[in-house]
Amino acid sequence: MARGHQKIQSQQKAQEKAAKLKKQQGHGLSDQMKAAQKALVFSCAVCKSQMPDPKTYKQHFENKHPKNDLPAELKDV
Repeated sequence: MARGHQKIQSQQKAQEKAAKLKKQQGHGLSDQMKAAQKALVFSCAVCKSQMPDPKTYKQHFENKHPKNDLPAELKDV
């Protein structure tokens, strides 16, 4: 088992290695949330829920709001 100066050096080296690894990983939770929010482009006219693409939006509208008329933007999808 390392003692004294060697122990301190070993701890510093491990700490630097961990910092490099963390920096290399990069994106934290807040970055993921921002990216996810950017991906949600379409917003339902009835319930205001957000969808990433028109196909999903159309499926949502047909399943959740069958009595309402399909919006003009979804008729050609």
